[in-house]
Amino acid sequence: MVDLGTVRSRPELSVVLVHYRAARLAAAAVASLADDLAATGCSAEMLIVDNGSDPGERAILEALPARRLDPGENLGFAGGVNLGVAASRGGTILLMNPDVTVLPGCLPALLEELSAGAAIAGPRFYWDSGRRLLMPPAEARGRLDELLAALAVAGGRWSAAARSRWRRHARRHWLAAEPLASHALSGALLALTRAAWDRVGPFDPGYRLYFEETDWLARAAAAGLAARYVPAAGAIHAHGQSARQEPRAGAWFEESARRFRRRHLGRLSTLVLETLAARMSKAAADGRAAPPPAGGDPRRLPGGGVDLAAAMGDGPAWVEVSPRAAGFPAAGERLASAPSTGWSLPDEVSQRRPGPLVGRVVDDRGRERGRFDVAEAADAPAAASAGAGGAA
Repeated sequence: MVDLGTVRSRPELSVVLVHYRAARLAAAAVASLADDLAATGCSAEMLIVDNGSDPGERAILEALPARRLDPGENLGFAGGVNLGVAASRGGTILLMNPDVTVLPGCLPALLEELSAGAAIAGPRFYWDSGRRLLMPPAEARGRLDELLAALAVAGGRWSAAARSRWRRHARRHWLAAEPLASHALSGALLALTRAAWDRVGPFDPGYRLYFEETDWLARAAAAGLAARYVPAAGAIHAHGQSARQEPRAGAWFEESARRFRRRHLGRLSTLVLETLAARMSKAAADGRAAPPPAGGDPRRLPGGGVDLAAAMGDGPAWVEVSPRAAGFPAAGERLASAPSTGWSLPDEVSQRRPGPLVGRVVDDRGRERGRFDVAEAADAPAAASAGAGGAA
């Protein structure tokens, strides 16, 4: 077990974990981190920025091998990261959410990639401990990507075109066997050099929730800093718990999206995209959505526990599940053949109550074979969760 508390000499690695009412999750995150750090042989310090806790949670945090920083208010994720990095001393920085647990070998693989010349490195994320569902990479945010996303609101062929483009982006990461040049990384677990942080600058605290790391990584790309997606580095992300507890999350997402678009795409492009999205939403509501692609929509399959045999045929296929009707971004599981017991969400994901999900069966060539509504465990207990200001 590596001591993650304050060390006397300058540590090689500084871990910054931003916490908000998720002490038990944070304790599990620290435990997994300590076990994996033992394999690296490097000295490390752990700093927990406590954006919010009650007395019982503070007792849990203070018992961890870490230095707790109390800003006295909820600084949000960006502000918490900035405070933690400013107080850290390591030449390498690891940013971490409390709802992430690293798998064995994750940190050594990330640190090896930084040693090989990358400025930034991120892991392959799974949604469940059985490693069935791969989490999607961060969405591409170029003008064409944003245009298709706006058009996809209307459904039909626009939605299919947007899914197709997103799917190529996702599978490029999902199928990678070696480190992949990519800035489509997640701030839930992000390794970077101190030199990269100093060059790009801190996170923008103007993002109250969402897009903080997307903005920072876009600035890093503009500065010419190399970033790598590292498939050998695995981590589990219990994603989506914070936003469900924060009623303002939807509004904050839109505010952050607009801030990002204005900064990186320009005010005119942002105005065009927002106007188009509003028109597409109205068209969909009025029943004037775009027609389906040639050949018609893929057939609708029955709900949870769905029998995939008819949709998959004899070949392998992917099951994609998304909270958005448009179907992207989505988590994905690749199946070599249809399971005899049918397909359903892993129990631990279902127990977190992710909300309504739409499933799609897609073959290896990207052709959609069927869609279905994903059933949830109706009486499953809610899992412990992080609040806004910690994990996103």
